[in-house]
Amino acid sequence: MTGWGRFKGYNIASLRKDIISGTIVGVIAIPLGMAFAIASGVKPEYGIYTTIVAGILISLFGGTKFQIGGPTGAFIPILFAIAMEYGYENLLIAGMMAGVILVVMGVLRLGVLIKFIPKPVTIGFTAGIAVIIFSGQIANFLGLRDMERHESFLDNMKEIGAHISTINLYSILTAAICLAVVVLGMRFAPKVPGSLIGLLCATIIAALFFSGKVTTIGSAYGDIPNTLPSFHFPVITWEKIRLLIRPAFIIAMLGAIESLLSAVVADGMSGSRHDSNRELVGQGIANIAAPLFGGIPATGAIARTATNIRSGAASPLSGIIHGVVVFLILLLFAPYASSIPLAAMAPILMVVAWNMSERKEFLHLLKLKTGDSLVLFITFLLTVFADLTLAVEVGLVLAVILFVKRMGEVHMVSKVLPDPSSVKVEAHMVTDSHDCPQIGIYNVEGPLFFGAAYRFDSTMPGLGPDQPKVILLRMGKVPLMDTTGEANLAALVKQLHADGGRLMISGIQSQPLDLLKKTGLYDRIGAAQFYDHTGEAINEALGSIDYSRCLGCKHAAFRECSAFSGLDEAYPRSAAFKGRTPAVARKLSGGV
Repeated sequence: MTGWGRFKGYNIASLRKDIISGTIVGVIAIPLGMAFAIASGVKPEYGIYTTIVAGILISLFGGTKFQIGGPTGAFIPILFAIAMEYGYENLLIAGMMAGVILVVMGVLRLGVLIKFIPKPVTIGFTAGIAVIIFSGQIANFLGLRDMERHESFLDNMKEIGAHISTINLYSILTAAICLAVVVLGMRFAPKVPGSLIGLLCATIIAALFFSGKVTTIGSAYGDIPNTLPSFHFPVITWEKIRLLIRPAFIIAMLGAIESLLSAVVADGMSGSRHDSNRELVGQGIANIAAPLFGGIPATGAIARTATNIRSGAASPLSGIIHGVVVFLILLLFAPYASSIPLAAMAPILMVVAWNMSERKEFLHLLKLKTGDSLVLFITFLLTVFADLTLAVEVGLVLAVILFVKRMGEVHMVSKVLPDPSSVKVEAHMVTDSHDCPQIGIYNVEGPLFFGAAYRFDSTMPGLGPDQPKVILLRMGKVPLMDTTGEANLAALVKQLHADGGRLMISGIQSQPLDLLKKTGLYDRIGAAQFYDHTGEAINEALGSIDYSRCLGCKHAAFRECSAFSGLDEAYPRSAAFKGRTPAVARKLSGGV
């Protein structure tokens, strides 16, 4: 989707729709922006600045028609941790670095890779983030005083326990009013911005009936200025880049995941189709620019994007208007925002946490009691009790290990022989009393890669005079081979050649064949040893066996064996080579 293609067919009616939807989303975004900023450990106005700058740029340069960008709940734990450990200035630098990473990902067309992140990992850290956000608002909900915020979940819980005696009933009443309005609004008037109405109701009641009894934004953070901050480029050094590269990468990955998930939701609601790589570039530009005006990292906001679509948005202009509306409200009403009680902000974030928790999906995956359940649970626990960075890293590693294990289990190697009742070769035909001492035929199924190497090695015959000298591998169901699989095959070839044997392969697919040609193993095996069909290979194999070993053999693995062994005089030797190759026919008839 090109930039101008998103405005195809645009007219006055479309502009009217964008103005309405942009205004509605802009009004909704204000309390959320301030709440997310406070929860991230920075001043509330920085959330508003992010909403304005990043919101406009994401809509202008992104790859979706309806995406609304800004600060989101998913960023809260990582931003708070960075602000606590490195300070606000370095948080801005990490955000800019994340923006550069996102732009590079988009330019390199890596947007599709984000879709490969396993669902248990995303649900696990999303649920963990929800727990952190919810628990982080308990103190404001209860109005606890002299609280010190920590990075650790357990330390924050201990802090709440240590200060529970400072509970403020006025704060609880304020929070309860806001929560009731938000919940009732969601239930009976979903199109009404419940968070804003709840915030206004709680603020007005608190100001009229118990002024000075609850902590407000102004008393905690100072007055909110009604202007944008001046342009400021932070001091960036190589030392800071090395220090912040890990958190910056996590911000970028989380931003990419969140924005593309939001884009997918938007596609499903609107019937449009987003450009994931362009979206990453737009997100990157926004995150590079927002810190220059004091803004924190931003991404696509699923709830606000959905509201934008439901409100009738027609183009990306609605997202631009949403940013302009927030700016106008900042200019006109910023002084009044300082009177908002922190207790009124708490329920808004608690509801956000509840909605983003993926609780149904979480419980569903947990009840399955599979490897995915383990990945989900460990990712969740590490998000809550350690940090998001470690949780994502460990979750991805566990998911990869689980994938390799599953793919290894898919790989099967079984020894087979022809079934006289059909034209197929079957594993059930191989028994202790029915096998061929000279020819080993094996079905190889599934990818032949490092995770399946042990299965291949354990099934192939070992060394010794009693082992078959001719091995036929039926590889028609091997879609993929890596260098480890090729090395296993090379070891088998070396072993067979040392014993004077040969390896034959039938039905090999293009990827494994190309790899064997690149490594030179194809030439070592010999082009003549590759066959399109198993029957052709068996014909050739029967022409290369030692017929003196067939005399007296009672296995009767092939229909020709009765003649080879001389046990069935009624079975004419000519019948044994009917339809066989000239080489087999000559040997069976005593020729050369």
